[in-house]
Amino acid sequence: MTRLFNDPTDFAEELVDGLVAAHQNRIRRVPGGVVRTDRAAPGTVAVVIGGGSGHHPAFGGLVGAGLAHGAAMGDLFASPSARQIRSVAEAVDAGGGVLLSYGNYAGDVLHFGLAQEQLHAAGIPCRSVAVTDDVASADEARRADRRGIAGDLVVFKAASAAAEAGYDLDAVARVAAHANDRTRSFGVAFTGCTLPGAAEPLFTVPPGRMAVGMGIHGEPGIGEQDVPTADELAELFVTTLLAEIPADVTETGDRRAAVLLNGLGSVKYEELFVVYRRVAALLAEAGVEIIEPEVGELVTSFDMAGVSLTLTWLDDELARFWQAPADAPAYRKGGATQAGGTAPTGPAAGTAVHVTGSAAQAGTTDSAGSAGTTPGEQVGATAAEQAGSSVPATEESRAAAVRVLAALTAVRDAIEDAAEELGRIDAVAGDGDHGIGMTRGARACVDAAEAAVDSGAGAGTTLGRGAEAWADRAGGTSGALWGAALTALGAALGDQSRPDGPAVVTGVTAAETAVRRLGGAEVGDKTMIDVLTPFASALSSQITAGTALPDAWGSAAVVADRAAADTSALLPRRGRARPLAEKSLGTPDAGAVSLALIVRAVHGVLTDR
Repeated sequence: MTRLFNDPTDFAEELVDGLVAAHQNRIRRVPGGVVRTDRAAPGTVAVVIGGGSGHHPAFGGLVGAGLAHGAAMGDLFASPSARQIRSVAEAVDAGGGVLLSYGNYAGDVLHFGLAQEQLHAAGIPCRSVAVTDDVASADEARRADRRGIAGDLVVFKAASAAAEAGYDLDAVARVAAHANDRTRSFGVAFTGCTLPGAAEPLFTVPPGRMAVGMGIHGEPGIGEQDVPTADELAELFVTTLLAEIPADVTETGDRRAAVLLNGLGSVKYEELFVVYRRVAALLAEAGVEIIEPEVGELVTSFDMAGVSLTLTWLDDELARFWQAPADAPAYRKGGATQAGGTAPTGPAAGTAVHVTGSAAQAGTTDSAGSAGTTPGEQVGATAAEQAGSSVPATEESRAAAVRVLAALTAVRDAIEDAAEELGRIDAVAGDGDHGIGMTRGARACVDAAEAAVDSGAGAGTTLGRGAEAWADRAGGTSGALWGAALTALGAALGDQSRPDGPAVVTGVTAAETAVRRLGGAEVGDKTMIDVLTPFASALSSQITAGTALPDAWGSAAVVADRAAADTSALLPRRGRARPLAEKSLGTPDAGAVSLALIVRAVHGVLTDR
């Protein structure tokens, strides 16, 4: 368990403060994360990595010479927000563009995709590579759906070394995508991890058993088996990974590999060495040449007792970048030094990387290939842009803003009361942080909305500022989706009139459209859409029939409650719960439950005439 903390909600911020204080010669703090103390040479590519906190040395510990230029660091197990990512990227941009790289999780894909779109709009060329190395999370035919685990390090290292060598943005993106294509990982866990302030771990494993194929956010494994001996675990690892050697490796016959035996938090180094002894022997027997192996804690999960093995199949270019020097707070190799003032030399040529479709398809995207959003849905725009109005608010709209603030306050209170239960539901097949993330987002939303009302803002601007704060503070998938939903609702209400039933229906429908487009989910995927769509439809029908807004909302809230309960019978097809779909049967979706809870809380305000 996690023993040393102050207020659990401040843990992520305080750990970043401590990391920077301990490594002031290498990194400094910026809004949203950390960056190198030195600046990249003018015209070179900057590499920005990131994800939730709780995985040290990933992500802030991997910022330094020969590695990343900056890291956006979200709250515990929650992706950083688009604003955080954009802030870090702008701090390190040296004129050669920015490569964003992160693990393939829904929240990270959404927020990094939004940040990429916003950076491009600001004139900063940007590419993205999502890491997809976890073989347990999807079969080989669906590699783009796989999670990113310890293979993050290899991809980050390759991209950063290419940037140090003077490669241009397209070439750095190509190298990162190639490293990802050549990387496979597989992990096991003996116990789950416990977040600060939590009384129980996110999942448990019976004594004498081990979870097989678990994630790094407290997600339980896809199966269980008896705890093996160290040699038997090594054999499971090697057999699993050698069963999926990339096709181009098989064709060339070049069997060089970077090998990472990664401890997830509580397995001792001595145990890792015992396992690695057999891993090395088995790979040698298979004719694999090991290049500069790493044994230790590389990508962790708080205090999880677990181990993973990563193989990255190297060619000449990848081998050169894997062996290149690096000097970061938690990873050092060779004789790397802080960058000087001269541009590095090296090849600038490379195959440009362009992927069509949405950024939810993991891999490399060009600057327009983010998560399917339109510019009006970008979380992090100005309040006036979000609310769809730059005109001063009318008295009617300012009065409505007070009511909006009351509704958001009721939402915050309801979420705080239900946070523990929301986390329990989420932990069945996910990472258990839904209640925590929703609480952070709702609190920030109310604070921003209160400041907007105090400044004389109208209803639309009040919702827009609350939306931006929710997305920025909550992070994760739910943060992005709620930011988009409230932004759309605020734009529909505007600042010029008192919102009536038809205006609210327009806003709720716009929110549904925004969430669908941003998240890519449909009814039946076991997400909040399974509640939002029937709620929006029921509300529209009631208002069209002439029902007053409070009564119409109440009738639609009944539909929302029923729809949330009905998600118990669904199998998830998106998000972190997807690899553990069977485990979620019989349990409703946490996002659906929280939406129904929010709808009910708002109804209480509407009926309080």
